[in-house]
Amino acid sequence: MIEQTIAHWHEIMASKDSDKLGEILADDVVFLSPVVFTPQHGKDITQLYLTGAMHTLSGSLKPDGTSFFHYTKKVLAGNQAVLEFETEIDGKYVNGVDIIECNDEGKIIEFRVMLRPLQAVNLVHQKMGEMLAQLKS
Repeated sequence: MIEQTIAHWHEIMASKDSDKLGEILADDVVFLSPVVFTPQHGKDITQLYLTGAMHTLSGSLKPDGTSFFHYTKKVLAGNQAVLEFETEIDGKYVNGVDIIECNDEGKIIEFRVMLRPLQAVNLVHQKMGEMLAQLKS
């Protein structure tokens, strides 16, 4: 089941069509951010955070116009996936992991993001704050 969900996730990331996130998120999904202390509950807030992350993490472009953001490793087992990614924001290297769990219907019930190094965490926190303010207005 997780294979189909992750394939759909990759399509959404490639198209940057955040409206399609609703197709793969369970109503009671929990989002765990590397910069927000408490878990975020529900489809709407998770979609908002993932939309912000989609634009923030893939916003920097290489000289050839392609995104620095790319997944480097993938581990799928049962209803869980661990996806490692790399990107560059404002010239700073960002390395992270998406830990995703879906239910038996293929809907994501938990999305956890971990980031490194500390400079990247601080930069993503700042950029995500700016992006979320834009998305909410």
